[in-house]
Amino acid sequence: MSFFITAFFLVVLAVCVLLNLVTLPGNWAMVALVIVWELFYPGSALGMTFFVLFIGLALLGELVEFGAQIYGSKKYGSSKTSTVAGVIGAIAGAIAGAPFMFGVGAIFGALFGAWGGCYLAERLILKQPSELAFRAAQGAMVGKFFGMVIKFGIGMAMLWLTASNIWPELPSSGVTTL
Repeated sequence: MSFFITAFFLVVLAVCVLLNLVTLPGNWAMVALVIVWELFYPGSALGMTFFVLFIGLALLGELVEFGAQIYGSKKYGSSKTSTVAGVIGAIAGAIAGAPFMFGVGAIFGALFGAWGGCYLAERLILKQPSELAFRAAQGAMVGKFFGMVIKFGIGMAMLWLTASNIWPELPSSGVTTL
């Protein structure tokens, strides 16, 4: 029975990893669920080292997601104001896009929100020429994309880390193989 419970739990965690793709906090949902798992199965070999690493990975995912967008914006010539506007635009775009295409619209909303927030700030607030604003906005969007991809990868690492620590040992049949 524990095999099926563990398998079901890992499928639920995999769904949480997919939430990262629609810009929802899937890694943090995994942290909460793994804490609940530890409360119900205290002998599951999840120790303090596991939780420090696990929560550290979730935090790293958030930092990388926003850090990549900020780095991309700066690399392509964005100002501080436009970079912040791009981050706000990404969040607003993800929220606005979430109801479309069964949540997948949040991906496009976040990407175009990052682009739009940065572009509008460059053009309207800083009065930059269209070419410079377009380039800065392009950096915000590309950075956001890479941040989302890396955060998803970190979520996959968190899933693997959990699976490798909670997967039940199957009883030996007593048959040895070469």
